[in-house]
Amino acid sequence: MEHDARIYVAGTYTPIGAALLRVLVAQGYGNVVGAKDGGPDLTDAAQVEAFFERTRPEYVFLPGGQSGGIRANQKYPALLMRDNLLVECNVIHSAYLHGVQKLLYLASSCCYPRDCPTPMRVDSLLTGRLEPTSEAYALAKIAGIGLCQAYYQQYGVRCISGIPSDAFGPGDDFSPEDSHVVPGLIRKMHEAKSLRVESVDIWGTGGPRRELIFADDLADACIFVMHAYDDREPVNLGGGSDLSIREISVLIKDVVGYAGALRFDTSKPDGVPVKVLDSSTLLALGWRPKTPLRDAVQTTYEWFLTREEASMTAPGSRVSP
Repeated sequence: MEHDARIYVAGTYTPIGAALLRVLVAQGYGNVVGAKDGGPDLTDAAQVEAFFERTRPEYVFLPGGQSGGIRANQKYPALLMRDNLLVECNVIHSAYLHGVQKLLYLASSCCYPRDCPTPMRVDSLLTGRLEPTSEAYALAKIAGIGLCQAYYQQYGVRCISGIPSDAFGPGDDFSPEDSHVVPGLIRKMHEAKSLRVESVDIWGTGGPRRELIFADDLADACIFVMHAYDDREPVNLGGGSDLSIREISVLIKDVVGYAGALRFDTSKPDGVPVKVLDSSTLLALGWRPKTPLRDAVQTTYEWFLTREEASMTAPGSRVSP
C-alpha cells in the first residue's frame, strides 16, 4: 500500500474508523478519500456505488456498521443485524465492481461460539452456539467474513477479514444505555465522582475476562495486515491486555479518581465468560501493540472530559454552577 495510494475508510463514525484516519495520517498516507465529508451512507447501495465510481479507492478498510454493549444488543438486535448486513454487502460489492486492490473487513470477537476453547482460534468459528445476548449482531459479522471469502473465491478480489479484540478509545460511544464496557464504566465512574455518589453498580459478577486493545493500536494492526496478510481465513487482531471485568473496573476507578465502592449486580447478564483471542498469526508476522493499557484508558478519559466540557459550554447549553 503505497503512501500516495487512494485509501477509503468505510465507517469513520466508528471509534476504529476514526483511529484509522488518525494513524494513516500519522504514518504519511495523504490520499484518504471521503475523509472530509465522511463518505456516503453505507446502508444505501446507490450512495456507496456513486462514491466508489467518483473516488476510485485502491485500498479499503471496512470497520463500518453499528455496534453496542450487552444492553444495546438486547434492545436493538434487528437494527444491529440489518445495518451490518447492508454495510458489508454494499461496500464489498462496490469494491469488486470498481477494482479495489485490497479490502480489510473488520468482524468481531462476538463471532466466536460462546463456549469455544480459549484463547479463541479462527478454526473455532461456526463450531458452536453463539452468545445469546449478541447473536443477531454476531450472525451479521459472520456473514461479512463469509462474503469476503466468497468474493475472494469467485472473483479473485483480495478481501481479507480481521477479528479484533475489544477495542476502545477516543470517539467511543459513552452513552449510559448502549456503550461497551470501557467507555460505559468511564462515564459511570465520572458521573459518580462528580455527584459524590457512594457506589457504582456494574452489570454481572465481574468475573468474565476481556482482551482489550486501544483503538489506535488496532488501527496500526489493520494497516500492518493490509501490507503483510493475504489469506482468505480471518486473522485475529489482538495481543492486548487480558483482564476480568472487576480488574478493568478497578483500573478505570483509579484513572477517573473515583473514591466510592463498586457493586456488582449479579442479576444482570455477564455475556461471554472469556473473550481472549489467539493472535499468534499476527504476532508471528511481527506486529506488537504499543500503548500500555493504563495510558490508553487515561487518553480515552481525557478525550471524554474534553468532549463533556465542550458540550457544557456550547451555545444553548446549561452550565452547572
